[in-house]
Formats: sequence, structure tokens, C-alpha cells
Amino acid sequence: MPDRDLPPEVPVPAGLGSQALRNTILVLTAKIASRLVALVTVFLTLKYLTAAPYGTFTTLINYTAIISVVLDLGFNVLYVREGARDKASIQRYLRNVMSLRALMAVVAFVILAGALGVAGLGGLLVPGFALMVLTSYATLLRNTLYAVQRLGYEAVAVVLESVVLLVLVLIGIEAHAGVTYFVWAYAAQYLFSCVYFVIVLAVRKIAVIGWTIEPDLLRSWFWQGLPFALTFVLTILYFRLDQPLIYALRPHVEAGWYGAAYKPFEALLFVPMTFLSVVFPVLSIYHRERPAELLDALNRFYKALLLLGWPVSVGIFLLARPIANAFLYPESEPALQILALSLVIAFINNTFIGALSAANHQASFAWAAGLSLIANIVLNLALIPPFGYLGASWATVATELVLGAAGWYLTARHIGRVPVHTLSWRPLVAGLVMGVVLYLIGAFSDFSGVMMLIPILVGGVVYSAALLLVRGITTDEIAFARRALALAR
Repeated sequence: MPDRDLPPEVPVPAGLGSQALRNTILVLTAKIASRLVALVTVFLTLKYLTAAPYGTFTTLINYTAIISVVLDLGFNVLYVREGARDKASIQRYLRNVMSLRALMAVVAFVILAGALGVAGLGGLLVPGFALMVLTSYATLLRNTLYAVQRLGYEAVAVVLESVVLLVLVLIGIEAHAGVTYFVWAYAAQYLFSCVYFVIVLAVRKIAVIGWTIEPDLLRSWFWQGLPFALTFVLTILYFRLDQPLIYALRPHVEAGWYGAAYKPFEALLFVPMTFLSVVFPVLSIYHRERPAELLDALNRFYKALLLLGWPVSVGIFLLARPIANAFLYPESEPALQILALSLVIAFINNTFIGALSAANHQASFAWAAGLSLIANIVLNLALIPPFGYLGASWATVATELVLGAAGWYLTARHIGRVPVHTLSWRPLVAGLVMGVVLYLIGAFSDFSGVMMLIPILVGGVVYSAALLLVRGITTDEIAFARRALALAR
């Protein structure tokens, strides 16, 4: 649904920020609902498959994610940026990228076949390839809505997708299906997404799907998108490489334990990624039209991500045991605690990803991602053989630290210094106060199942109260949020 025009009294810069916040709230609300359904789906799947088969399933998913970089070529981010700047050319851009993606799918199939053959997963080639291609096209099509800021339809899509997958998983469990069925179920989810977005784009006259190859445009985009592609390759590798390494170097059951612990961590990353997807086009416009205000927008973005990520990290760390026992595998508990430490860092790192990409310094961030990948590979190879999945968990924490430090330095160099200490200490204190309360509650009560809602709700109340006491949210920020929420109604 299109966003309403801003009233005349709202200044243009505030209008851009308010629109971004409204869109973020809209999509984030829908994604929270969809992720809750998705988490139920994941928990049902991993409990049904048991650890070793689930390790095979998640390893296959990670292989398809890694090799999907061949399909992307850095065009996804470039498409959103250029589409946001020139909405009249959206259809032309979309058709060219779709056509190139179809050609690159042939190359991706060959690479995937070789990788799965070496890993002993050749029997999953066809459903794995279908999943990879359909995921890639679904992402491209939904990015069109982000570029034009028409996100009501995206909000509907994420809920419908999660419901479709849940139904398919329940059917598979009832039919006592194997790993192959569940890969096909995930592929079917993205097939549904593709059909949905094609219809929405056509009905709303945003773009009509077609096939076009313009060599000059694609050649220009290839060189512009090369840093994005390199960054995507490096990022996806350090996010996904640990799972195949555990599968190759340790008993397959450990891949299942780690994959289960990684799921809550990975699922919660939709929060900063949603923020980034919505804010990125706005940051791109700020860079081009109001560069003097870009740093202030980044500071707001950083603080919003910290405010959300820190209490989640603290809460998961303290509630890891009941979460693992109720929804994952008991052996996943220590990995979940370790991964919780990196969650807040992963949240705020999106500030620097968005800043450098929006300001045309994507090549610089590629260097940061490359440094992180080197650190990740070295740490995983050093820690996985002796310490298994727990070593991989610590490698993830260290990798996020490296990426954050490099991203902050490059942002300070090219755009301006994000005052991390000034913006962070109050939210950090509020989160620690919340942590003390949760620890004391846990010392006297053993929460499990639905009862875990009690510490979650108490923690939310305590964190909010502590934020107000330490003035972790300024009057200006509250007014900004109220204005945006009022406009959203």
C-alpha cells in the first residue's frame, strides 16, 4: 500500500526519516509475526529430523547460499540503489538483471553440482538448485518494493510465505518425509513468493516482468557492482562457511547441534536487515542530495540498532538453557550462549554496511569484509578441529568484532565518526540492569515452554524503565518516533 504524502509542515529531511521509520515499523511488525511462525517451523523440523539429518539439511542450505553469489554479482544492492534514485527505470533495470541471472544460473548449477558431489550431498542437487534459483529471484523481485518504498505488499508477503512453509512442513512430518522433501518445501515457499511479487508489481504498475539484455547497461553495472559482489561473496562466506566445515571436520551430529543454535541467531538478524533494507534507499538519497545530514542519520540508525540488539543479546545469553531444552537440542545451549554475545555486534555492523554502500564506498567495505573472512577462515580452521561446534561459535564472535572495527574505521574515514561511546553507554547500562533482574529471576525459578514469556516480559519492562532512568532515549528521539507513528496511522 502506498505511503501517504507528508503534510506540508513536516520538513523534507524529517519526512524522509519519518517515512523510513514508518516503513521499518510496518515491515518489522509483519516480519516479527512471520518469524514467529518460521521459528515454529524450524523447531518442528529440527525436532523431527533429529541432529544428524538436520545437520545434513542445514549444510545443504549453506552450500546453496554460498554458491548463490554467482547469481547475484553484486546487482541486488546496486539495483535497489539505482532504482531508488531513478524509479522511472525500475522495469528496465529489473528485466536486465532477471535475464542475466537466468544465464548465470547455468554456471551456478555446475559449481553447485561439484561442491555437493565432494561433500557427499549429490542426491540433493536438484532440489538444492531449485531452492537457490528461486530464492535469488524472490529476493530480486521483493527488492523492487524496497527501491520504490511500497512496503505494504512486502509486509503481506512475509506473513504468507511463513504460513505456506509451515503448512508444507506439517505435511512432511505427517507423511514421515526425509531431508529431500524439506528442501523442496523451502523451494516451494520461494516459488510462491516469486508468483506473488510478479502479480503485485504488474497490478500496481511498478514493473511488468520481461526479459531484456542491454550489454552496455550490464557492462556498466558489472563494474559498479563488482565491489558489492565482492562484499557479498566475502560476507556470505564468513556467515555460512562454518557449517560446511563442521560437517566436513567433525561428526555430522555436531553440525546439527550448531545449526540448531545458529537458527535463533540467524532468525533475529532479520531485525537489523529489515532496518537496513528500508533505510538504505533513504541513506542513498541523503548522500546525493543532503550529504551534510548523512552522519546524523547514521547516528540515529546506529542507536536504533543498539537499542534493539543489546537486550536481545543479554536475554538470549541468560535464557539459553530453557530455549535449548524446549526448542533446540540440549547440546546446543553453550553454542547459543556464545553466539548471543555476537548478536548485538551483528546488529550495529549494519550501520557501517549501509553507510559505506549508500555513499558509494562499497569498495572500502569490501576490504573490511575481506579482512573478516580471513579472520573467520583462520579461526574456524584453528578452533573447529579441537573444539568442534563451540570453536565455530567463538570464531563467529571474533569475526563480528573484526568486521565492526573495520567498518567503524572506514565510515569515520569516508563519511564521519559515529560516536560509539557517547551513543552506547546508556543503552548498555540499561541492558545490564535488565540482565541482573533476569539472572535473579532465573536463580529462583526454572522457566520453560510458555513460562519463558514471564522473564521476557519482565525484561522488556525493566529495560524500558532503565532506559528512561539513564536517559538512554532523548526527547528529540521520542518526538521523532511519535511523529512517524502518528503519520503511519
